Amino acid sequence: MTTVAAYAAPAAKAPLERTTIERRAVRESDVLIDIKFAGICHSDIHQAREGWGEAIFPMVPGHEIAGVVSEVGPGVTKFTVGDRVGVGCLVDSCRECDNCAAGLEQYCTGGGVGTYNAIGKDGEPTYGGYSQKIVVDENYVVRIPDTLALDEAAPLLCAGITTYSPLRHWNAGPGKKVAIVGLGGLGHMGVKIAHALGAEVTVLSQTLRKKEDGLKLGADHYHATGDERTFEDLKGTFDLILSTVSAPLPLDAYLSLLRTDGAFVNVGAPEEPVALNLFSVIGGRKTLAGSGIGGIRETQEMLDFCAAHGIGAEIELIGAQEINEAYERVLASDVRYRFVIDAATI
Repeated sequence: MTTVAAYAAPAAKAPLERTTIERRAVRESDVLIDIKFAGICHSDIHQAREGWGEAIFPMVPGHEIAGVVSEVGPGVTKFTVGDRVGVGCLVDSCRECDNCAAGLEQYCTGGGVGTYNAIGKDGEPTYGGYSQKIVVDENYVVRIPDTLALDEAAPLLCAGITTYSPLRHWNAGPGKKVAIVGLGGLGHMGVKIAHALGAEVTVLSQTLRKKEDGLKLGADHYHATGDERTFEDLKGTFDLILSTVSAPLPLDAYLSLLRTDGAFVNVGAPEEPVALNLFSVIGGRKTLAGSGIGGIRETQEMLDFCAAHGIGAEIELIGAQEINEAYERVLASDVRYRFVIDAATI
């Protein structure tokens, strides 16, 4: 066991505070990672404040982890000391179900283990990336290419893969018109990746406040959903709409923007239920879908893709003492576009 410093929420809705946690000794197939940077995801806030249901406390959030391997178990074959690595939202799965066999560990039906707010196979709670070190089975660790800066790579482990996976699955690419709803932590990565895939990219945001940013990130068009004319002007336009927002949307209005056989895919997860008139999908044979993160293999594919296209997250680097302030700024949409904690300050 190793004692390390971390920032934890002691109870639901309580401010995060500096504490210490125990990391397990390195086992046969484990790697010990010195965490260098950890992104702040909106999911961290949902879970630390029990917005998605009952949670485990104390909670050390953080599933956008970038660091360097400092020790490996005797059976490790994929990594050596000094390797630049990342850990996303998963640290284990059953490894036996059909989804795990297909490389879809994110949809494990036999018991996936989240990086934090979960119980590992050893019966102990998992603690995430707002800490100095983490021990993870090598099969749930990915390699960060040398051309990606570690601080800009950290958010790729959630925001990057959460947008890359559905864009790939629904075949975003040349000849396809793709809309990204929301230009935040996930949305800005969605724009970058969809553009790199060759799609014609539109941002749908409440206002035109971030239009200049959106176009710089790779969007071809930018429209304000606060303007009712937008839904008239863009009716029947898109092959794929990727919603990255965590607020309930008027789904019927957004579904009207799809072409026949188009798909509206949710990666943002509102805390409240949303209403839907089924005629909105029946007319036009449209798909209303959701998508999680990605499996380990696809996460590595995403990192390699981002390295090949020079894609990193747009970040604001903060010290650990600024985490609580950063949470409030995320809720106020006051970040361009992802907070990343410098783990040296923990």
